[in-house]
Amino acid sequence: MRRNRDFTVFWLGQALSVLGGSVSMLALPLLVLDATGSIVQMGLVTVVSAATAIGTGVFAGYVVDRVDRRRLMIVCDLVRAVLLGAVPLVWWVAGPQIWLLYVLTALTAVLRTLFDVAYVTAIPNLVRTQDLTAANGRLMGTFALGSLLGPVVAGFLTAGVGADWALALDGATFLVSAASLGWVRFTARPAGEGADRATDEPGDRAGAGGGAGVFREMFVVGFRFLWSHPLLRPLTVGLTLLTFVTMGATDLLIYRVQHDLGRDAATLGYVIAAGGAGSVAAALSAGRLRRLFGFGTCWLASIAMIAVGVTVTGVSRSVPVIAVLSAVSMFGMTLGGICSMTLRQEVTPDHLLGRVTSAFWTVHNASGPVGAAVLTLLAARHGVPAVSLAGGALCLLILGGGLLTPLRGSRAGAAPAGPAAAPDQEPAAGPSARA
Repeated sequence: MRRNRDFTVFWLGQALSVLGGSVSMLALPLLVLDATGSIVQMGLVTVVSAATAIGTGVFAGYVVDRVDRRRLMIVCDLVRAVLLGAVPLVWWVAGPQIWLLYVLTALTAVLRTLFDVAYVTAIPNLVRTQDLTAANGRLMGTFALGSLLGPVVAGFLTAGVGADWALALDGATFLVSAASLGWVRFTARPAGEGADRATDEPGDRAGAGGGAGVFREMFVVGFRFLWSHPLLRPLTVGLTLLTFVTMGATDLLIYRVQHDLGRDAATLGYVIAAGGAGSVAAALSAGRLRRLFGFGTCWLASIAMIAVGVTVTGVSRSVPVIAVLSAVSMFGMTLGGICSMTLRQEVTPDHLLGRVTSAFWTVHNASGPVGAAVLTLLAARHGVPAVSLAGGALCLLILGGGLLTPLRGSRAGAAPAGPAAAPDQEPAAGPSARA
């Protein structure tokens, strides 16, 4: 890994881009609030972003599997740089334009989703298969660090030059990311690791099945591969159920610390920073843990850590205990995320990796907003401790279910694939249908 120049350049370029993206996550809501004074408008921007990302996920993998992935990422970076860089210019010339922020949010969500799917599929073309876990650990550790530092940088920038110029800075980081990608050389994976075929599978041919055929190629092919694989199927089901709990867990944590315990924002920041430290620790140790214990043990252990973290942070009245268990929970989430992403990269043929990644994210992330709404509604009626206990119990049920599947004994990603893994054959039967 130390001698892999292409991955190092890719990693450093994305590190700066992640920091800029974390700045925008705070700067954009602040810009909306400054222009409108309405929390409803802030919420609508978030809804537009989430809905557009889920919708884009249906076809993002189809696009990624059919174009040059490096060029796609460069185009996404350059367009985002232009869009974000134009905000302060528009604000200076015409004053605040809220409609522009909605358009900007939707367009950047489309570009971000396309980029993220291509980003995941590109990693196996940068490192050896045995280095995938370590590479993903570095990238996810960088994401965790950027998520910690980004809001701090955004706060200083917004106070100093305004939220519009903070967005422009994010645009500049995308220019750096595009430049770094121009220096990176992607290498095709060997045939034994799922390299591209000379011809498409039967269902890939243009016009097959009309509109239904296009939809099949955009989403169903990836989902069929997930469902036919002995490890990816239980992993997808487990993560869909787990995301139902974890997306709302942050809201429960914030409400518990600030409302139930009456602590200030500084204390909440300390708790969230502890969680970020847990993420960084998991990212640094994921490669070694997976080599020692195997995929199945690491992933199932991550669910156990999340179960304990969700339960204790919701019932404890001690802020230090909540901070420690927040770190444990985030360690589990990050370790599980690295292991699941690496597994998909290892077992999925390269020509399907975009669609499989897109289908995986779309399916398991769709449960998140529903879970967040349900958990917060129940917490308002019955209190955070009761909902946290229920959430922890659901995590333990997911763990118990995982112990009854092939995940339990899996040490590596090279599990026997189902029918869809045949590189030149599309599965005959379709299902009735994030991490």
